[in-house]
Amino acid sequence: MLSTPTQLLRLSQGQLNLLEACPRKFQHTYLEKLNSPANPEQEERLTLGSRFHLLMQQREMGLPIDSFLEADAQLQSWMLGFADAAPEILTTASDNQTFRESEHYRTLQVQDYLLTVIYDLLIADNQQAQILDWKTYPKPPSKRKLESNWQTRLYLYVLAETSDYLPEKISMTYWFVQSEGKPQNIKFNYSTAQHTQTGKKLNQLLSQLTHWLENYQNNQQFPQVLEGSKNCDYCQFAKRCARIQSTEETVKESLPNFDSIQEVSLNPID
Repeated sequence: MLSTPTQLLRLSQGQLNLLEACPRKFQHTYLEKLNSPANPEQEERLTLGSRFHLLMQQREMGLPIDSFLEADAQLQSWMLGFADAAPEILTTASDNQTFRESEHYRTLQVQDYLLTVIYDLLIADNQQAQILDWKTYPKPPSKRKLESNWQTRLYLYVLAETSDYLPEKISMTYWFVQSEGKPQNIKFNYSTAQHTQTGKKLNQLLSQLTHWLENYQNNQQFPQVLEGSKNCDYCQFAKRCARIQSTEETVKESLPNFDSIQEVSLNPID
């Protein structure tokens, strides 16, 4: 994953989120390719989410989707709910001045990095551009949490940088199709002030990454989060990063006179 003089390092919003949350986890995940497989429940959610995205893509392309809906009652329920909540999104404009594209792909070079975004649906005309993103998990996060997520920041930033639209003419809307009751949406309107702030933060983060990559090539590890961080509680690399105690250490702490006990059977769990 290390860049070369002739090749830019490609980064997505997910990688930026991880880099900001924990540089060491970024190292393990993307540089060393150390990642644990998803559990069956996660796999099922990912598969269902992918099927909904494919369904929306095929519909936007004018391809038949009846077979998808007939084969999956969950997808059918989501689609009916979304069509009822946002019929205007599913209605294709009759004029030729509106651009619509599903899975719209854009890139932007910043420093020695190629930032990539894929919009679930981009709708743009002479007045404004709208980014739409489908989410299939049941409970929407807070708007504040979404606003600070690099998906929101990067998606808006890249569109403003790669188009003629002023930031004030760009928006991004998340649709949570599985929300309780009916689909919900959270919309973000962009601004020049936000664009400037995002550009500054992005350049700072990428400059840090360049520095960490240079150190990594000299056998120095990426920084860790502070001891006691909640990020470590459910991280698969907590043991590798020495952020959890071994079974033996935990038992020792719970037994004040451990050395005087002659027979203790320990079976460390890896």
